[in-house]
Amino acid sequence: MKSVFLYYSLAYGSVVLAVGFAARRRMKGLEDFFLASRTLSGTLVSLSLTAGWFGATSVLVSTDEALQTGVSAAWLIGLPAVATVLLLLALVKPLRRLSILTLPDLAELRYGRAVRHVVCALLVWYMALLAASQMVALGHFLRAFLGWPYIGCLALGTAVVLVYSLAGGLRSVVATDIIQCVLLAAGMLAVALFLAARNSPAASVRAAAGAGLSGYLDLFRNFGENGLIFLSFVLAWTISPIALQRIQAARSDGAARRGLAATALSLSGLYALVVLVGIMSFPFYGGRALSAPLVSTLISDGLGPVLGGLLFTAVLAAVLSTLDTALSAGALALARDVWEQLRPAAGDRGARRGQVSTVIMALLAFAVASRFQNILKTIGLASEIMAEGFFIPGMAMILSEKRRPLAGLLGFGLGGGFAVLSFLSASGLVSLPLPVWPRSVPYGLALGAAGFAAGALLERNKRDTMPGGI
Repeated sequence: MKSVFLYYSLAYGSVVLAVGFAARRRMKGLEDFFLASRTLSGTLVSLSLTAGWFGATSVLVSTDEALQTGVSAAWLIGLPAVATVLLLLALVKPLRRLSILTLPDLAELRYGRAVRHVVCALLVWYMALLAASQMVALGHFLRAFLGWPYIGCLALGTAVVLVYSLAGGLRSVVATDIIQCVLLAAGMLAVALFLAARNSPAASVRAAAGAGLSGYLDLFRNFGENGLIFLSFVLAWTISPIALQRIQAARSDGAARRGLAATALSLSGLYALVVLVGIMSFPFYGGRALSAPLVSTLISDGLGPVLGGLLFTAVLAAVLSTLDTALSAGALALARDVWEQLRPAAGDRGARRGQVSTVIMALLAFAVASRFQNILKTIGLASEIMAEGFFIPGMAMILSEKRRPLAGLLGFGLGGGFAVLSFLSASGLVSLPLPVWPRSVPYGLALGAAGFAAGALLERNKRDTMPGGI
C-alpha cells in the first residue's frame, strides 16, 4: 500500500514542478520575483489566496475538531479566514495607494528606521513559524503513508516547493496554486459526497448524542477558547504580509477586490465541507481513539485507492500551497528589508537575492519544524506574533499618515516582545509563568495597545511643550 502513495507523491510532485517551470519568466528585480510584476487578475488573486489560506490546519486539524465537537470547529480556521478576507476588502485602497513593497517599508515611513528593523525581525520570525507549521503537517502526513523518517519527509516536500518557487517566484507559486486549489476542492467535495451516500448529518447528530456529546450543532459551544482563537487569527491575518503581497500583486484595485470577494466565497464553501466531513464521519469513527488524523484514517481505511488517492493529493495540495505562500512572503521581507537595506541591488541581482532569501527562509522553517511537531500549536504561536505585536501599530500605520516613532517602537516592542517571550516559554527554552496560547492573546494585545497609546501621548505632550506649540 505504501508504494501506491509513493507513486501518488511522485506524480503530484512532477505535475507541480512542471507547472511551476512552465510559468517562469525572465525576472529582473524583487517586484518581478515576489509580485509577478503586479499583473495578477482577480481570478488569480482568488485562487492563490484560497490555496494559500487552506492549509494543514484547515484539512487535518479542523476535520478532527469537527469530528469531536461538531459545528463549533468552524471557529478554528474557517470563520477567522472568511472574516479576515472580508475585512481586507476595506483595506484594498489604503494598501494599494502606498508605494511600498513590504510592511517594514511602511513602518519606516510612519515610525522611523529603528522600528523598521524591529518589524522586519518579527515578520521573518512569523513567516518562519507559519512555514514550519506546514512542514510539521507534511512530515507527519507523509511519514504515515510512505513509512519514511519524519525528517526525510520534511526534506522531500520542502525540496519540491523550493524548486518551483526558485524557478519562477510568485508566478510559479500562483500557477501551482491553481492546480492545488482545484485538487483540494475536488478532494473535499468527493469525500463529502462519499460520506453523504452512506450517512446523513442527522444520523451523525443522533450518534453523537448517543455517545454523550451534547451541543454537536451548537456553533457557540466552548466559545471562551474558540473566541480567543478566532481573535488571534483574525488580528494576525488582517495585517499579514501574505495578504499584502497578493493585494499588491493585483493589476488594479478592482482586481484585488474581486479576488478577495471570490476568496471569501470559496473559503466559505471549503470550510463548510471540512466541518461536514468531520460531522458525517462520527458514526464510523466517533468515540474511537484514532492513531492518526481523521483524514489520514479515511485515506488508508475507508475510501479505496482512487478516492483515497484523490484525498491524499488534496492534502498535499493544501499543505504545499500554504508552505510556498509562507516562504515567498517571508523571503520578500528578508530580501527587501535586510539584504536590500545593507546593499541595494540592481537588475537581475534583485531576483537572485529573492531566490537566496527563499532558501534561507526554508532552512529557518525547517529548523523550527524539527523541534515543534504540533501543527495547531506552531500556527498559534505564529499568529500570536502578528496579533500582539503587529495589529495595533500596523493598522495605525496603514490608516493614518502621521509619524509616531515612539508610539510605533513601544507598540511593536511591547506586544512583539510579549509574543517572543510566549514562544520561548512554550518551546521550553525558558521557564516563565505566562498563559499559553490562545489565552495569552489578550495580554499581549493589551501590552501592544498600551505601548502604542503611551508613545503617542508622550509625543503629543512633547509637541505641545515645544516653542510655538509645534
